[in-house]
Amino acid sequence: MSEQKGTTEHNTLDSFLELPPSHLTLECIATSQEVRDRGSIFVAKIYAVSSVKDAHRIHAHVKHTVHGAKPAPHEVVAWRCMVLKPGKNGLGGPDDFELRTGSVDDGEQWAGGKVLKAMQEEGAIDAVVVASRWYGGIMLGPVRFAHFETCTREVCRTFRLKDEISDLIATVTSLDDILMSLRADLARLTADPSEGESATAMAPVPRKPPNYESLKESLDIAKAKRLVTARENAIKSVKTILKKKKRN
Repeated sequence: MSEQKGTTEHNTLDSFLELPPSHLTLECIATSQEVRDRGSIFVAKIYAVSSVKDAHRIHAHVKHTVHGAKPAPHEVVAWRCMVLKPGKNGLGGPDDFELRTGSVDDGEQWAGGKVLKAMQEEGAIDAVVVASRWYGGIMLGPVRFAHFETCTREVCRTFRLKDEISDLIATVTSLDDILMSLRADLARLTADPSEGESATAMAPVPRKPPNYESLKESLDIAKAKRLVTARENAIKSVKTILKKKKRN
C-alpha cells in the first residue's frame, strides 16, 4: 500500500494511539536498499519528526498503513528529537532544548538500541527510523543486528544529505534575491537620464527565479556549495561597481 498524506489518515492514527491530532507530515524522506539473508528481508525508512509522539505516530503509520498489505513481524523503531524543556519557550536559546531519544524492539530484543546507536553515530536529529524485518524462517543470530544497522546508516546519510542540500538551496535562493535587487539598482544608476521615459521602458525585465529542483534531487552538495560561492562573488562584484558609480 502506498504512503499517502491526509487528514483522515492522521485522525485514524491519532485515534489508534489515543493521541491528539497533529500536523505531522507522513512523507518518507528515504528508504534503504533491501538486505536479504537466508530468506529474511531487512529495510529501513526515515521520517522527519519533532516530538516523541510524532515518532510513535510514524511507527504506527508504517506498521498499519505502509506495510498493511504485507505486515512485517518486526518493526523496530528509534528516534532522536530536539524538544523544548518543560517550562521553556525557546527564546532562551539552545539551553531551552534537550535531546529526547528512545527505541522499541518490537520482538527483536536489543535491535532498537542498535538502530538508535547507528542514528547517533550518523548524527541524525529530529528523525525517526523504522527498521523492518520480514522473517524468513531461519534464525540469523547476531548478524541480524548488522543488517538493521546497515539499513539505518543508509537512510540516515541520505537524510543528512537532503537536509544539507535544502539549507544550501535556501541560501542560494536568498543570494539570488539580493543579487537581483543589486542588479536592478545598478541598471537604474547606469540608465541615461536624458532618455527620460524611454530609459525606464528599456530597463531590464526581472528574470524568472532559477528552479533548483533538479539540484535538490541530485543531492550534489559540491555543486550547491559552488553555486553559493558564485553568488557571493557576483554580489561582491556588483556592490563594487555600485560604489564606483555612486562616487562619480
